[in-house]
Amino acid sequence: MTTINQFKFALAAVCVAAMCCGDSFAQDWTRFRGPQGLGVTEMSVPTEWSPDENIKWKTPMPGAGCSSPIVVADKVFVTCYSGYGEDARNVGSKADLKRHVVCVDRNSGKKLWSKTIVAAKNEDNFSGVGVTAHGYASHTPVSDGKHVYVFLGKSGVIAYDLDGNEKWRKDVGSGSDGKKWGSACSPVLCDDLLIVPALAESRAVFGLNKLTGEEVWKCESVAMDNTWTTPMVVENEAGEKQIILGVPDELWAINPKTGKLAWAAGGVGGDSFYTSPIVNDGVVYASVGGRSGGGTIAVRLGGKKDVSDSHVVWNSPSAASFGSPVIYDGLMFVLGRGKTLDVLDLETGESIKKVRMQGGGNSGFSTRDYGSPIIAGGKMYFTQGDGKTFVLTPDEDCKQLRINSLTNDKETFAGTPAIANGNLIIRSNKHLYSVGK
Repeated sequence: MTTINQFKFALAAVCVAAMCCGDSFAQDWTRFRGPQGLGVTEMSVPTEWSPDENIKWKTPMPGAGCSSPIVVADKVFVTCYSGYGEDARNVGSKADLKRHVVCVDRNSGKKLWSKTIVAAKNEDNFSGVGVTAHGYASHTPVSDGKHVYVFLGKSGVIAYDLDGNEKWRKDVGSGSDGKKWGSACSPVLCDDLLIVPALAESRAVFGLNKLTGEEVWKCESVAMDNTWTTPMVVENEAGEKQIILGVPDELWAINPKTGKLAWAAGGVGGDSFYTSPIVNDGVVYASVGGRSGGGTIAVRLGGKKDVSDSHVVWNSPSAASFGSPVIYDGLMFVLGRGKTLDVLDLETGESIKKVRMQGGGNSGFSTRDYGSPIIAGGKMYFTQGDGKTFVLTPDEDCKQLRINSLTNDKETFAGTPAIANGNLIIRSNKHLYSVGK
């Protein structure tokens, strides 16, 4: 277990001029789990669909991937990989591995442009329990409305304009995580900074100038190993912006002006961290599970250094699986293994009810069930690995309303849906789908 003292003074950073943070495109779905990464929108989307109903379009993809789509105005962006590791029975040669960045018209599904990137020579082998489950395109892009930024692990970070013109490219390391599970963290934006969690590649978080790719600061620590979390940008009562990051057994806040550690809270549990934190009313929440335990923690913003005793509001034994939790109307919904949703009181952390989702085949929330629940128009949606989507009420009863399927074919669905203009955008290892009326 990592302790606060082990890393408190271990972070190396290069200081730069002050830069502030924030997402400004509330109507678009510009990053993993949408505006601010909360996975919640008031926009309504269909609650019923099938291969023959409410499917607006279905567009073939050049390869597989676990990344989630994002939406900027009338364009959808998603990443894929091909040439190696798409089929466990016919793995292929690592020398043929390629990444793809695809742009699709949101209204018609027409492919507008696609870029192919030859993978780095030292990519992780297609072996073990991690890489074989999620592959080589597990980082969700992020956009500022003018550019789309993609993180491709050892193959670096690339910035494109919305028409597909490459603006810059940056290497952020070539290492591997200790478990050899592969790279899967998604970048986020903090105004003039692109925050890149190159945790497997460099045991570091990079603050890059979003216009040039120039390194502004680099926050390093060996404690970042075995972490696959997407950061959360928050603001405390003093108006200070912070980048929240989960590491094994701890929650950290990084100062985006300097790249230095602002505070840390221990006691999350687990020897890995692979979900994303969320924030509500000045409190940060995170939930993680794992073979060595796990739990859920609530930490009040505003502290400094070690806040384990001063700012931890509550701890709960409720442990998330691979999906990140979601908050709605005073409740927190933690998606665990075995098709369970734990409904927690947001103020106390008390478990109000545990609900086991019914039906949906034998997906069983396996290692390919990487998606996170989202809430749209007062309904909760979760897409499991075989593409069946559960629709539930985000309340204390957490009533299951529907199970919907996109296809009768065998496809793998590992991303989290995006929402735009009343449509659900869902990716599989073969297609990109739009659900809408």
